[in-house]
Amino acid sequence: MRAVVMDRFGGPEVLRVREIPEPTAGPGEFLVDVTLAGVNYADLQVRQGAYRPPALPAVPGAEVVGRRRPDGRRVAALLRAGGGYAEVAAVKAAYSVELPEDIDDRTAAALLEQGCTAYAALVTVGRLAPGESVAVAAAAGGVGHLAVQLARALGASTVVGIASTEEKRQLARRAGAQHTVASIGQVAEVVPGGVGLCLDSLGGPDLKPVLAALAPFGRLVYYGHRGQEPAAPSMAELTERSLGAHALWMQQVVDDRAVFTATVERLFALARAGRLTPHLDRVAPLARAAAVHSAMAGRRTMGKLLLDTRT
Repeated sequence: MRAVVMDRFGGPEVLRVREIPEPTAGPGEFLVDVTLAGVNYADLQVRQGAYRPPALPAVPGAEVVGRRRPDGRRVAALLRAGGGYAEVAAVKAAYSVELPEDIDDRTAAALLEQGCTAYAALVTVGRLAPGESVAVAAAAGGVGHLAVQLARALGASTVVGIASTEEKRQLARRAGAQHTVASIGQVAEVVPGGVGLCLDSLGGPDLKPVLAALAPFGRLVYYGHRGQEPAAPSMAELTERSLGAHALWMQQVVDDRAVFTATVERLFALARAGRLTPHLDRVAPLARAAAVHSAMAGRRTMGKLLLDTRT
């Protein structure tokens, strides 16, 4: 089979397409003939050896859509140990869902990892209540643009999208953000008194602007560690305005089968109703995996990026 393989950790240039043997399904697993593989920021960190480094040589990719062997049913699945950038992947049954006929492959591939992350950040961890205001960092990203739509669909009164360029802020507005700003420090300018919930995927050494964006009793949810260790708030900083600071790791969502399937079903229902529409930045052939990684690392992308294993 064709797959994207890396023999060493490093830059995008370590990703090469070549022929390798098909994987073997282990206990509790099945094989999937992959049609689309999702590209996520964590894949870049895996490629660099900065996050859960696999044994080399390795096939990256944590998200696939395709047809299950031997029955040919359409499925979407998460692969926590990688292997997704390939024509065939071995998938844990517990980390997979069957796809309904009215959810197409591209929508499923865009929603599984990043949609679940956005929903878990808002609801499972963030406890969003109808009528609350929300700020979303990286609001034009794969998670962020879905979080903006979800916040509106779940009854948020005001959504502020934070994005670095005007083009990205336009996407956040199309996703439903009533206000868009260039930095977290500007949130209080458009929502006087601050927001009830802030989703942050960037981290950084200075937490003061993030906490300043929150209203009393507000919550910060941090997800998607990006290599820069986020600052830890002191109890004094949190107590001063009764704030909460939370973290999300998608592994907990995936490991809880009931939470995982309920989240996916809710996302599909919202997509079916036209209230959640992923923005696809590009669908590239396997041979363009390195270029896709370069574009994502250079922050030149918006929304979801997919690899088509058939091209």
